[in-house]
Order: sequence, then C-alpha cells, then structure tokens
Amino acid sequence: MVALGFGKFARADRIFALERIDGEERRDGRRTRVWIDGVTEPLIASRTERTILRDVGQEAAVLGPELDEALDLAARLAAAADEGRVDLGDLGRRARRLLASTTERAPT
Repeated sequence: MVALGFGKFARADRIFALERIDGEERRDGRRTRVWIDGVTEPLIASRTERTILRDVGQEAAVLGPELDEALDLAARLAAAADEGRVDLGDLGRRARRLLASTTERAPT
C-alpha cells in the first residue's frame, strides 16, 4: 500500500500513471494526479510524484533536479544557437553550477 496523503492509499501494483499538477491547480496540498487501475478518475495526492515513485520501488524512474537542469540548459542552448545568439558566459556559469551539484564532495 502506498500513502497518497489526505488519508488515501492505493495498492502499488494498481498505480499505472502519475501526473504532476502544475500552475494554479497546484495548491492546498494538491501535488499529483494518481491514475489507478479500475478507478475511472485520478485521485489527487498531496505527495509529489517522486515520493510516490520511491514508495512503489521505482527509484530509478525518478529524474533528479540535475537532469531537469541539464535538459533545460540543452534546450536553451539549442534555441539560442538556432537564433544565432549564444551567451557563453551564461552557458559557462550554468554548466559549472550543474557539474558542481553532481560531484561528490569528500568529507572534511
């Protein structure tokens, strides 16, 4: 059983889709739509899709913020290159920050 919040639970093997709630809909604990086999409408969970994925044993499916940032950086770079303008200073700063966030630091 997976806790969805608001006192709702679902069997992990019955969850077949998670949909992040964005924008103005994402309020008052509304974080994720959870699609469950046999239930016609999605349940609204107060937990994030990443937390639910971890609870159902799908840690490998969770995309980290570093990957999100890398994809955003690649998309911005591609768009800027298409327009003939690339801000190398911004690109360098973002790339260094992204690399630093993924590097393990030795304990001091």
